[in-house]
Amino acid sequence: MDVAWAGYCPGMNIPEAAWVASVALIVALLAYDFVFHVRKAHEPALREAAVWSAAYVGIALAFGVVVWIFGGSTMGTEYFAGYVTEKALSVDNLFVFLVIMSSFKVPRADQQKVLLFGITFALIARTAFIFVGAALINTFAWVFYLFGLLLLLTAGNLFKPESSEEHQADNFVVRLAKRSVRTTENYDGDRLFTVENGTRVMTPMLVVMIAIGGTDIMFALDSIPAIFGLTQNVFLVFTATAFSLLGLRQLYFLIDGLLDRLIYLSYGLAAILGFIGVKLILHALHENNVAFINDGQPVDVTEISTGLSLGVILAVLTITTLASLYSARGRAQNAVAGARRHAHEYLNLSYHTDPAEREKKFAMLRAEEEQIRALPEKYRARIREEHQLLELIRAAHDEHDAQTAGAVSSQASSRE
Repeated sequence: MDVAWAGYCPGMNIPEAAWVASVALIVALLAYDFVFHVRKAHEPALREAAVWSAAYVGIALAFGVVVWIFGGSTMGTEYFAGYVTEKALSVDNLFVFLVIMSSFKVPRADQQKVLLFGITFALIARTAFIFVGAALINTFAWVFYLFGLLLLLTAGNLFKPESSEEHQADNFVVRLAKRSVRTTENYDGDRLFTVENGTRVMTPMLVVMIAIGGTDIMFALDSIPAIFGLTQNVFLVFTATAFSLLGLRQLYFLIDGLLDRLIYLSYGLAAILGFIGVKLILHALHENNVAFINDGQPVDVTEISTGLSLGVILAVLTITTLASLYSARGRAQNAVAGARRHAHEYLNLSYHTDPAEREKKFAMLRAEEEQIRALPEKYRARIREEHQLLELIRAAHDEHDAQTAGAVSSQASSRE
């Protein structure tokens, strides 16, 4: 490319070739994911999830370096600030995805396709939101006030986070999908339709996809204003959002077991959204033309630079992540939530059809049981519905004993 991006109207007008190349790269990555990763149902091994998560992060960072080289340090900093913020918000979204998957008892091998559909649907919807948001900002300067207040309200709600055990797969989108789409109770692989009693019916997979995609649209009401608070360059908003969503599927399987440990992530995200909300309002005051504020004249306020924003975002995420991982309360919560989830997964015979995989889940459950027994009393007292949890674990043990007895009996019969 022979013309630096920064030479185009303060970096805002991006060459058409850059748009075409970026969109082509994003579409190619989604197509590659579908053809080579999710077309054949399977549960990614930890190594596969780690390698591909690292690959997608690497691609996003490399793209940022290209933006920095051709667009200058300001555009580069804005891209990285937007990408890091959107990625952090995406990790928080994984909590709800995990609960939705568990609630609908989606077989583990088929969860990849559900996530990829949700990511693709979310990318299309968020792209529309981005262009609508950009049009509003260009037309009405007061939209910055609206976005800023929205982020401050969201931050206030996040300062009162649920524990991971209290997350519910019962939001408006999920309830609407359940009411409007009638399905059979049984899955047929990853098919959306199946034949049952001679009649063609929809499987629960369709409802799950609607729930995942619709829930992600709801999350966009926070994430899109947040990234517009860091940059108003539509190209950067679009690419940072897209690259934060790409690789989310692999990240889901990589940090599945760690999600319950991130007990302070909501506080960190609240601080970040609150910070960006203040930044947006300061920018709105600096560009003010609202008649009842300072007689419609700009207000002389200090604006927060993008470089400072990136530093604050990285510092907050680092502190809250480390605090979560080293927290005794986080380890306790992780053990309880993991035991509950793995007991459900073991008892759900359609979740894992491979006996070896089911045995792995039971081994994980046993390890979590030991961790729960070793918990100090103050953490045991916080276990929600402890009696139901113990009943669930006991049912898993009974099922395992029956399976073991059946396997021993089969071996004895074969020797005779």
